[in-house]
Amino acid sequence: MITEKFLVNSPFDEGVFAAAEILKNGGTVAIPTETVYGLAANALNEAAVAEIFRAKGRPQDNPLIVHISETDEAVPLVSHFSERAKKCAERFWPGPFTMILKRSDLVPASVSAGLDTVAIRMPSDEITRAIIKAAGVPLAAPSANISGSPSPTTAERVISDLDGKVNGIVVSHDCEVGVESTVITLAGEKPRLLRPGAVTLEQLIEILPDIEVDPAVLAEPEKGKPVASPGMKYKHYAPKTEVYLVEASGEKYAEFVNQKQNCAALCFAEDEENIKIKTVTYGSGQDPRTAAQGLFEALRKLDDLGVGTAYAHAPEKEGIGLAVYNRLIRAAGFKVIKL
Repeated sequence: MITEKFLVNSPFDEGVFAAAEILKNGGTVAIPTETVYGLAANALNEAAVAEIFRAKGRPQDNPLIVHISETDEAVPLVSHFSERAKKCAERFWPGPFTMILKRSDLVPASVSAGLDTVAIRMPSDEITRAIIKAAGVPLAAPSANISGSPSPTTAERVISDLDGKVNGIVVSHDCEVGVESTVITLAGEKPRLLRPGAVTLEQLIEILPDIEVDPAVLAEPEKGKPVASPGMKYKHYAPKTEVYLVEASGEKYAEFVNQKQNCAALCFAEDEENIKIKTVTYGSGQDPRTAAQGLFEALRKLDDLGVGTAYAHAPEKEGIGLAVYNRLIRAAGFKVIKL
């Protein structure tokens, strides 16, 4: 397959409309968003959706998120756009926030891995929304990478993973947030956080005081049980290097990793001066936003070091730090060392 590349720096560039034309015709295009790059296809076209799964090597039981450009576009996709959903949309859309609601018959079952729900979000990235508007259809779009590997936050990583496997790639800016959207479900009796992101639990509690946190956010999900959200699978976001997550102070973390051989430290910038082995930094421990921005690129850089194992310094589980911890514990296959 020949993959066309479209250089896009603004919502008005010609590449926006060229990419939209491919999507209209049932093709797949990798597009930038504020979170990570996504691999998009017409969410209402089953054959197009199947191409997403094929290109990524994605398991069929892992649901997709449907992206829209305006709140009104969500209404036909669901059986009921509840008052709670409206309140969340008013507060968090456009932005890195996904809601799961009962789906309408308009949405193919394959988009939701056979579930009776659909996950919907309206990105804040202007280029993303311009592509959706130009295509004239909602876009199903998981991360634009080989399934299970770290999500791409740059066009270069998308090209490395998917060139020759998709119809088009929009070459644009690096992603601002760096981790995928927050996902909540409003399809049950109580709202539930399924995947943390840049819209934090603390922010959600302000308008959804009864929201619960799914146990799978911080622990291994029950094997064989259907997952309601992307990113809930057992192992996800993982480099080829074996990763362990280390919960420790900076001093204890440095002391621990300095005793190891043929390994690397995936650490905060503040840790680096105290570590004697190979290091990859992923932001500041004092500013979890930078950790989110740098996490996936850092995980990919581990594989360039040629070591067998990496020990990741765990962030605090507050604010967007909860999202970073959630991604790291999956990258580590739930292998956690507490010091």
